[in-house]
Amino acid sequence: MERLIGFDPQLLNDAVITAINIFILFFALSYLLFNPARDFLEKRRQKIADELSQAADDQKTAAAMKAEYEAKLKAADKEADAILEEARRKAKRREAEIVEEAKAEAARIIERAGREVELEKRKALDDMKQEIISIAAVMAGKVAAASIDAGAQDALIEQTLKEMGENTWQS
Repeated sequence: MERLIGFDPQLLNDAVITAINIFILFFALSYLLFNPARDFLEKRRQKIADELSQAADDQKTAAAMKAEYEAKLKAADKEADAILEEARRKAKRREAEIVEEAKAEAARIIERAGREVELEKRKALDDMKQEIISIAAVMAGKVAAASIDAGAQDALIEQTLKEMGENTWQS
C-alpha cells in the first residue's frame, strides 16, 4: 500500500533545503525590510511621544499664562476700582469745598448787604434828622422870631432832639 506522502530521502532533502532557504530569506528580509520598518515605527512612536509631551508642556504653560493674565486682570480691576474710589473721594472733597466756598460767599454777601442796609438806614436817619432840624428851625424861628438869637435857637433844637430821643428817629 502506498502512502499519501512518501517520505523518501529526496523529499526530506528538499524539505531541509526549503527550511534553510526560508530561514535565510527570513533573516535577509528581517535585516533589509523588517528592521527599517521597525526603526521607522520606533522613530514615529518617539516623535508622537515627544509631541504629546510638548503639547502637555504647552498646555501647562498656557494654563500658567491664563492664571497670570487672570491675576493681572483682577489686579487691574482692583486698581480701576481704587482709582474710581479715589476720584469719588476727590469729587466729594471738591463738592464740600465748593459748598463751603458758596456758603462763605453767601455769608459775605449777606454781611455786605447788612452793612449796606445799615449805611442806608443811617443815611436815611441823618437825612430825616436834617429835615426835622430844618422844620424845627423854621417853626422855632416863626415862634420866637424876635426874642431868641441864633445860639439860643441851636440850643433849643438840640434840647428838642434830646427830648425826642434816638428811638424816635429809628422807628
